[in-house]
Amino acid sequence: MNVPNRAVAMTALATAVILAAGTGTALAAPTTYHFNPGHSYVRFGYEHMGFSHQQQQFDKVSGSVTFDPQAKTGSADVTIDIRSMDTGGSPLAADLQSPAFFDTAQYPTATFKSTAVHFRGDQPVSMDGNLTIKGITHPVTLTIHHFKHGVHPLEKREAIGCDATTVVKRSDFGLSKDVPLVGDQVTITVDFEATAAAAG
Repeated sequence: MNVPNRAVAMTALATAVILAAGTGTALAAPTTYHFNPGHSYVRFGYEHMGFSHQQQQFDKVSGSVTFDPQAKTGSADVTIDIRSMDTGGSPLAADLQSPAFFDTAQYPTATFKSTAVHFRGDQPVSMDGNLTIKGITHPVTLTIHHFKHGVHPLEKREAIGCDATTVVKRSDFGLSKDVPLVGDQVTITVDFEATAAAAG
């Protein structure tokens, strides 16, 4: 009488373990988040003839980020529309899009594709990847200054937000006009919010 009961108990226990393992795997699965176009921008800053530090912005940035907090892994794929450059309404935008600089007629976009994400505890702190501008690719490291993962209060679904920076030499990407009169070092700042796909 005890043997069948024991067998039933063992079967139930095994089933519970399998279900728990399956649930754990589901929870640990990576989630992909897509950029919110109204809250995602890329800025670049540089020294201008020693008098000021100029800041310009690209208004159209698209991309996706995959994040798995359980496994502490992530990735990013970002596209920047160079033609969306915002210089505060000045004629500088047309000059920067000319063949002497970004040459947007031939190279309308720039891209960043990650190769590794580094964590400190539960928080990502930096991301390595390849930055491509004017068809020229160089490795860069983005330092993450702020990162948040949670449920968006308005969207009512999972979201992430991030502010990150990297410093590059524009001459490395074929943008050497007016160096050194205008600074060669450029600080690139990426600010974005991204949300997961709606359930169902």
